[in-house]
This record gives sequence, structure tokens and C-alpha cells, in this order.
Amino acid sequence: MLISSYNPDVLGDVLIVVTGADSSQQEYLQKANIVQITNDQRQVIGYNFFDMAQSLGLKSQDCGQVFLTDSQVQILNDCLKNNGIEDVLVADLTPKFVVGYVQSIEAHPNSDHLHICQVKTDADQLEQIVCGAPNVDQGQKVVVAKVGAMMPNGQIIFPGQLRGIDSNGMLCSAKELGLSQAPKKRGILVLDDQYQVGTALDLQELNQNYK
Repeated sequence: MLISSYNPDVLGDVLIVVTGADSSQQEYLQKANIVQITNDQRQVIGYNFFDMAQSLGLKSQDCGQVFLTDSQVQILNDCLKNNGIEDVLVADLTPKFVVGYVQSIEAHPNSDHLHICQVKTDADQLEQIVCGAPNVDQGQKVVVAKVGAMMPNGQIIFPGQLRGIDSNGMLCSAKELGLSQAPKKRGILVLDDQYQVGTALDLQELNQNYK
């Protein structure tokens, strides 16, 4: 997992790189223009890189999530190595918002409103996702935020558990996707049959087509 964000208007020239789930207890190690962040298990969960805009070719309009190329990640790795940090970042260019198909659904044993969904996200990939939307049902085509996705509000999707059941991703509502015409009524966004399972979704394009 490698999720990067850049917000120069608020934070200045700081590239935030997330490689693991957040932790209530964190430790920080600074070397030159790098801050390494570890959790309470001493596992690296991220970095802050300062003053890297010129080296990486970042612009002031690059505000929000930044999808780093292989060459940009190599620049970061060189920076880590030159400062004695033995870690290797790997670019992640796989799509994080895709068309999914709800193959099956069952009631959550420890909840009266959650459902355990088996969701097909590609021809040979099935993900278990716990969903609390009242309108989720078998046979739907839906928007899946896969593990490693960053939502429009900045929330990052990590693997986790809901009431003791593993969940790997999220079935998204129009509101969660930041669609301008999102209804106030609770529920996930159900897509038309024209969408193909596994297809990557561009949220800006989805917003333009959503009515």
C-alpha cells in the first residue's frame, strides 16, 4: 500500500505518504527532510517528505491525493537510502474505485443492520465487505472502494473488522463519493447494468454522468 497526498496551501511543501493503518500511539524519527512514522509495534506506517516538490515535479494545483509514478517513487527511495533509512517504497497504480457485483449477501450474526457481502471486483477476485446500507442486495452492480482507496473526504480504506467480521473495502454511497446530486436518503449507489465488473471508475466522470 502506498497512498500519497499533497496540500501546499495548508501544509506547505510536504508530501504525506501512507503505507499502513493509523495508530493511536506513534513514534517519529526525523532525518534531514524526512520524518518516518511508526506505530506501537514499531512498524513503519508512513513518511512526511519535506521540500520535494521540485524533485518530484509537483505543482501547487496538485492538491489532494497524488498518484506517484514509478520514477517519482524511485526519487523517494533514493532520498530514503541517502539518509540511512532501510525501506523501499513501491508504487501502487492499481485502480482503487471499481465496479463490483454483489454475488451474495447474508445477515451479520452480531448486528441487526449489517450484512456480509461477497463482492466480485474482477473476473477472478472476490472480496468480503461488511455493509450497513439499507438498500444493499444480491445481484447489484455497485461502486467498490478497495483497500488503499482514499475517499473524497480524505478517509483511507484499510482492511478491518466490523463486529468481529473481516471486511476488505467499502460499498459506496453517492454522498461518500462526493457526487454533487447525491440524494439525502441513506443507501449505496447502485449502477446500471451497462457497467462492467472490474472496470476502474473515475469519480469526476461518474459525477458528470450521475443524475
